Amino acid sequence: MHTLMVLVGGFVLLFFCQLVARVFAGAGVNPMAKAELAFIPLWFVITAINMWVGINHAGYTFMQELPIFLLVFGVPAAAALLTWWRLTHLKKGK
Repeated sequence: MHTLMVLVGGFVLLFFCQLVARVFAGAGVNPMAKAELAFIPLWFVITAINMWVGINHAGYTFMQELPIFLLVFGVPAAAALLTWWRLTHLKKGK
């Protein structure tokens, strides 16, 4: 259940990054694409902290936490990269 909540949290953060880009940088492809790329390192830090908590406080080993880390980081990051790719290619008219 915790994994699902963290995954949903990743998509909520991705939406929030897009919203902030739209509000502060205006509508358009370039601010949205930058928001997608800014999300990835931010999400990496958050999921790394989540992994650290799992290891140091929940008692899991690194090898037990690694697949969960890859899942919770990878799925929202892949969605952000896919959206970034689509935005940049739509901008160029391809």
